[in-house]
Amino acid sequence: MAVLGPGGVGGLVAALLVRAGHRVIVVAREETADAIGERGLWVSSALHGEFEVAVEAVTELREPVDALVVATKETGLVAALERVAPAALEKTPLLPLLNGVEHPRVLRERCPSAYVVPGTIRVESTRTETGRIEHTSPFARIELAGRDTPPERVAALASLLEGAGFETVVRTDETRMLWSKLSFLLPMALLTTRYGLPVGGVRTERREEMLAVIGELVAVATAAGAPLDRDGILAVIDAAPYGMRSSMQRDAEAGRPLELDAIGGAALREAARHGIAAPVTARLVEEVERAAD
Repeated sequence: MAVLGPGGVGGLVAALLVRAGHRVIVVAREETADAIGERGLWVSSALHGEFEVAVEAVTELREPVDALVVATKETGLVAALERVAPAALEKTPLLPLLNGVEHPRVLRERCPSAYVVPGTIRVESTRTETGRIEHTSPFARIELAGRDTPPERVAALASLLEGAGFETVVRTDETRMLWSKLSFLLPMALLTTRYGLPVGGVRTERREEMLAVIGELVAVATAAGAPLDRDGILAVIDAAPYGMRSSMQRDAEAGRPLELDAIGGAALREAARHGIAAPVTARLVEEVERAAD
């Protein structure tokens, strides 16, 4: 196994796989790889407790592996893929756990579609410093769906992740899976970042805007071939911990690049493609972008 991008998500995945007895290679920039290779990964998890693991770390993956988990930010995906030799991608199942709906196309341009198994992860996990991961949500759920992938390949990945401690579900519809994740992520990312509120604050203080964004997103997703359940989206948001914060919000607070284009931009591009108006989403994207400049 290998993990490209040992941040809040990738670091948690790598550490849990190692703890479950798997050999894992972390692929990262030189400074990050050196630190993790020397000190390993330390995890403080609401589900799995506190633990440390030793892990291999390299700046370039040259050897074939059983699977490659891609857990970079969307903003750094293309650059990160340069750290993987073409020979290592030829017959390696790729499991991208990125935000948005457009990244599978990028990966399928680089390796056979049958080996790309898009996934989504619902978790609040943060890299507080290199090699140190804080998993604060009481859940860690991964969904998988490979449009062109043999079912047995998807099932093998699901079994691997389940054994490491993730709640894992296999879906039959890749498009719907990706838009379903975006249906929670987009309103929460935009609104928590725009107003500096946790999820609980958004659903009470900015509920009217939240409902408007969800309505726009449901219309766009339906046009894209992924009909969503508005009431189901609301139920998920209303059940989320009050103090939960979005990764975009944390990135904004830390001055890091935002995945605004992968999340808000993707939704607006799809809206334009189908001639659907999304004025509230467009305004929020513009305001978040302006604040980040």
